[in-house]
Amino acid sequence: MPESIRPGLVSHETIYAAIYAQPRGGLKQAMVEALRQAKPTRGPGRKSAAAKTFVPEELSIKHRPEEIEQRLLPGHWEGDLIKGAFNRSAVGVLVERKTRFVILCRMDGCTAADALEGFSRQIKKLPAFLRESLTYDRGSELACFDALSKRINMNIWFCDPHAPWQRGSNENTNGLLRQFLPKGTDLSIASQTLLNDIARLLNGRPRKTLGWKSPEEAMAEELAKFSSPCVALES
Repeated sequence: MPESIRPGLVSHETIYAAIYAQPRGGLKQAMVEALRQAKPTRGPGRKSAAAKTFVPEELSIKHRPEEIEQRLLPGHWEGDLIKGAFNRSAVGVLVERKTRFVILCRMDGCTAADALEGFSRQIKKLPAFLRESLTYDRGSELACFDALSKRINMNIWFCDPHAPWQRGSNENTNGLLRQFLPKGTDLSIASQTLLNDIARLLNGRPRKTLGWKSPEEAMAEELAKFSSPCVALES
C-alpha cells in the first residue's frame, strides 16, 4: 500500500471532511452529534470586518501598572455584566482583586447609561482607599467609561478583545452567581436588597486562594489597616 494512503497517516482533517461531506440525512446528523462540539458545518465561523473600538490605546490592559497584576494592594476591581433573559436585563458584578470581595449592582437595563448609573451608585459607597482602578472587558455597556471614571474617581483599564482570563476573578464569580441567578432569569426583578444578600453569601465562603479565609474576612483585614473601627462598607 502506498505510504500516502496508509490508514495510520490519515489526518484528523481528512476524517472531519469525510464526516461532513459524505453521509446524508439521519446518518450525517448522528455522526455530527457524536462530535465533541456537534457543529453543523466544518470550519471557522463567519468572519466579519474588524469592529471599531471605543477604547483608547492608552487604556489597554498592557499599560496597567504591574502592582495591580500582582494583587499587592486593595482597591483594584474587575467588572462585568451578567445578562438576563433575551439579554434584556442585567446585573453588574464587581470583584476586588486582592480580597475577591464581591459587590453586585442593580441595573435598570443593559445600555451604557444604565451601566453608568448602576456601577457608580454602588462604587461611590466605597471608602476612598478602595477606589483605585476598575478593569473591564470591551463590552459596549462601558462606552460611558470617561463619565464613570470621573464619577467614581477611579482609573479604568480595558482587557484585550476575547481575553476573559484577564479578568479571571470576575469570570469565576460569574459562574458562582449563576447558582443564584440562572441563565434565562429576568434580572430586572432582582432588587438591590436581594443582590446584597447574594453577595453576602459569596463573600462568606472560605477561599483556598485566600488561605481559607472568606472574602469578607480578607476585606475586614484591609479595612482594619486603612480605616478606623467605625468604618464599614455600605450596602
